[in-house]
Parts: sequence; C-alpha cells; structure tokens
Amino acid sequence: MDFSLTTVVVVPAGEVPKVTLSTQDLLAGEVGFYGPDYVAATAANVVNDKYFYVAQGRDNTYLQGTKRSDRIAGSLMAGHDNVTEYYKITGHSTALNQITTVDAFTVQCGESVTMTLRGHSSYLDTLYFNGFTRSVTIEAPCCDCGVDPCLDVDVTALVADLLAKLTSQGTDAVNGDNIKLTDFYDFVIVNPGAGDATEGITITGKPVNKYGQPCDIAAYPHEYDRLWFNTFVYEGPATTADFLVYDDCTQVATVTEGQRSVYPTGTSEEIAQLEKNFYSYQAGYLKHLFRMAGYNQNFDSLVVAGEVYDTFYVKFNTLDRSAYQWGDYIPEDSTVIIAAITGSAESTAIEAFLDAALGAVTIAP
Repeated sequence: MDFSLTTVVVVPAGEVPKVTLSTQDLLAGEVGFYGPDYVAATAANVVNDKYFYVAQGRDNTYLQGTKRSDRIAGSLMAGHDNVTEYYKITGHSTALNQITTVDAFTVQCGESVTMTLRGHSSYLDTLYFNGFTRSVTIEAPCCDCGVDPCLDVDVTALVADLLAKLTSQGTDAVNGDNIKLTDFYDFVIVNPGAGDATEGITITGKPVNKYGQPCDIAAYPHEYDRLWFNTFVYEGPATTADFLVYDDCTQVATVTEGQRSVYPTGTSEEIAQLEKNFYSYQAGYLKHLFRMAGYNQNFDSLVVAGEVYDTFYVKFNTLDRSAYQWGDYIPEDSTVIIAAITGSAESTAIEAFLDAALGAVTIAP
C-alpha cells in the first residue's frame, strides 16, 4: 500500500513558475520553485542548491500560509539525491482501442489452422482465469492449381473462411447466450482479393461497456477499464492447455500490434478528483470535505473544466533521513504531483526546470 504523503499542485493557465518572488509574495494559485534561501530557483541556477521545494499561493492563508512540498534534491544538484521516481504522463482526452493485424500466412493446403484470442480487462479478468480466451479452427482450402500444390494455398479463401468463423463464434443456436468474440472485437479483411502476404485480417478491440458505480460514497469514481488482447495463429487444433505460449516454430502468420489500447488521462474530472483525494495533507485546518460547500471554506479547486492536463510525478524520501533514525515511527516518503494544461507554456517551463534538477523525465506510456 502506498502511504506516500502527497502534495497536488494545479498550475492555472498563464501562471508560468515565478522566478523573482519569494514564497510569502505568491498570490492565490501562483506557483514557484524555491531553494534553501527562499529565493526563486530557476532551471539555470537550481543545480547550485542543496534542495528545492514547490510552493503555491493560497486564497485563504489564515493559520496555514503558502502551500509547500517537502525538500527535493535531484541527482544533478549540489545536495543529496533523495528522488526515487520522476515521470510525466502526457494528457490526452481520447481513449484508443488496440488494433492488431494478422497477415503473411504460411499455410499448406488441407492443414488445420487455429486463431486464438485472449482478451483482458478489469472485468473480464474477474470472470475468466487468464483472460477471456476463444479459439476458432478452420481447414485450409485444397490446392487444385499452382506450380506447387503443397504450398500454393488460396489466401483469399483462407482469410474468408477464417473471418466467417470469427464472426460466427458463439452465435449458434446451442451456445447463443454465450459471450461472443464479436462482443469485444471487430474483424475486417485487409487488402481483400490480393491473394498474397499483404492480405489478412485486422482485429480491433471494442470499447468496454461503461459500468455505473453503485450509490456508495466510498466507491471510487474513476475505475478505468480497457480491453487488451493477445493473438496466436498456429497449425493444428485449438489447445486445451491453460497457458498458451508463443512459439515461433508453430506460428503460421505474422501478428503485428499496430496500436495499444490506452485510457484517456489528465482530464479535468480526474485532476479535480486528485485535488479532493489529497486535500487534507496540506490543509492547516478544516481538513474534511462535506457535501455542502459551506463547510469547505478552505478548499479551492484550480482545475478548469474541459481542459486536459500533463501531470509530473516526483516521489522522494526525507532529505536528511539520518536525523530521524531515532523514534517510534515508520518512515514515509513524499510525492509531488504537478498538473499543467497539456502543451501549454506552463507545462514546458515546469518540465525544463525539473529536468535541470532531476535529469531527463521518463515519459509514462
């Protein structure tokens, strides 16, 4: 379980990190990076500091003052390196579905060919051990023409037979109520009629149905789900083994993953939820959030509805850990999450500063 003490900083549009103000001069929403002397740190001078921290002005400063992170020391700075993770998630509002292409069949006439699809998602993996697995098997068309009757299979006929099997799996009268392949995949022939290695089938994962959350205040509102799958095309009938291992010796087609499935990320709704989740860590008083806004006088969201945000994650240990080795407590690390509108000048400036102090950022997939 992650017990990291987390500070969330949402950078308003137009608020490029300050390079001249001290922390007490930050107005509500203004952001800056500061060194040990409370002077603004920049990408040019941060390497000379022992550490830096992130600060943001508040609207209500009574009994709490400026919001500040703990001290961060990067590998390129003059102090000790206490950073354990530094990565960026580029925001995008569009969900992408997986696309896989199967082509370049190397099948001999009359040979049995099986395609197995193994799909995974949050919900599918709770229903099926090792994923939702379905296989279809066809017999390659007989060769009645060509120079070598043992090799010159009719690719167009083979692909058509395979497509028919894929789209009809689970639709028969006996098993009509079963989950079907077409519930989760779309199948389209590539280069129909080409009759060569370029003719094949494109498999596109469908968006997973959106399951509503129960009426429970403890229910997590952002349980994202996505479909991803593995594809196997091999000679012989379908295997009954629990685990199907990719074996180059038995593959009779080329499987190419052209696009991975990814979630939308950095949406305004998601970042606003982070503000609520980690609000109490930096609240001087009135830490609890209630349904009625009148109880939440210190909470102020800086998220703009409809915007998409890049998020920078910096996880780090206590800077002078040796000073805290005597005590009846469990050491905890800290995390800073900085959210800035995707592609904005603010996002660019923040990345430049953090890269100067911590090294090149890792871009999360």
